[in-house]
Amino acid sequence: MKTIKKISVLSILFMVMVACNTKEKEDHSKHNKSAATTFYTCSMDPQVKEDKPGKCPICHMELTPIKQDDTEANEISLSKQQIQLGNITTQTISETQSSLEQNYTGVLSINQEKIKTISARAMGRIEKLYFKTVGDYVAKNQAVYQLYSEDIAIAKQDYFTAYKQLAMPGDFGKNARNMLNVAKQKLLFFGLTNAQIESIKTSKEVSPYTIFYSTASGTISEISTTEGSYAMEGSPIIKLADLNSLWLETQVNVNSDFPDKTINAQVSFINPEINPDTRLLLIRLEISNPNLQLKPGMQAMAKLTQSNLKGLYIPVDAVIREENASYIWVEKRPGVFENLMVETGIETNGMIEIKSEIDSTKKVVITGAYAINSEYKFRKGSDPMEGMKM
Repeated sequence: MKTIKKISVLSILFMVMVACNTKEKEDHSKHNKSAATTFYTCSMDPQVKEDKPGKCPICHMELTPIKQDDTEANEISLSKQQIQLGNITTQTISETQSSLEQNYTGVLSINQEKIKTISARAMGRIEKLYFKTVGDYVAKNQAVYQLYSEDIAIAKQDYFTAYKQLAMPGDFGKNARNMLNVAKQKLLFFGLTNAQIESIKTSKEVSPYTIFYSTASGTISEISTTEGSYAMEGSPIIKLADLNSLWLETQVNVNSDFPDKTINAQVSFINPEINPDTRLLLIRLEISNPNLQLKPGMQAMAKLTQSNLKGLYIPVDAVIREENASYIWVEKRPGVFENLMVETGIETNGMIEIKSEIDSTKKVVITGAYAINSEYKFRKGSDPMEGMKM
């Protein structure tokens, strides 16, 4: 009997030890699982991470439990409190029709098609310049320069001599008439006016100096010579710009001197080549300037408008733009958000076009996208697009 009692006592003791050991294993396993899957953080101070409930040591708010490893690599789970504090809102998007209105800063410049060059009509020395400053206004028929030219002096002398011989009898008078016409045509070719040619008839002597007058009105944009220098036939003296018409050149991809002045203009030129570095395209608009208020070099804003454009548009702030990718956040299920890489298009009125196809049933985060992104980087320790290619 003693032997049986000893065996029974040993059996009971062994069973108790096994039971205790099993309980300890179960509790330890449960404790490790909790530590591995949940931590507690503060919505206001997300840098706080605790392994048990309590209050934030910074702001003393109740800590919020966050599950770890319950989402995929490109997902994040947020509590209702985090969603509310981050002002995170979503909505489904669909194709809409809108007008594109884009603003570009440009600079007014001289209309190169409205420039008049006053050139030397004969070889000679520039004896005098009547205008010496760029920006001066020259009216039509104003004196521009005086030229000493032997070629013109010879033509003047031929005209003067022929005129004096018109009254001679017989063939002398007829030849004089022909000489007079030839000399006049030569003087007209040299740029003399009819009044200047007529004045030769009453001159006591022929002068080698000739004053030349402007054939157009405009503002001096360039002076190409100086007094005392020699000019070849056809060489430029000054250039006159007609500022009644200006160019507005801008690169399409702000300050304004007349912020309240609006001018309707048409695009007159589109550069066929796109800048490979900036991907910008140069366009030119011709601007009417009847009162000469606008000056070359002023800044202006070009507003380009296109109507009836169709596409998917979301707020600009809803798109996260990194160096190598652009992406948005969408709600995968309540409280869980995932990022999607997208291709973007034009921007207009605070909206941006999404050229990528998006499931129409998915809700896109339209406010608070950057809050989600910051929380993702903090919690995951990496960029949502890390390792992904465009």
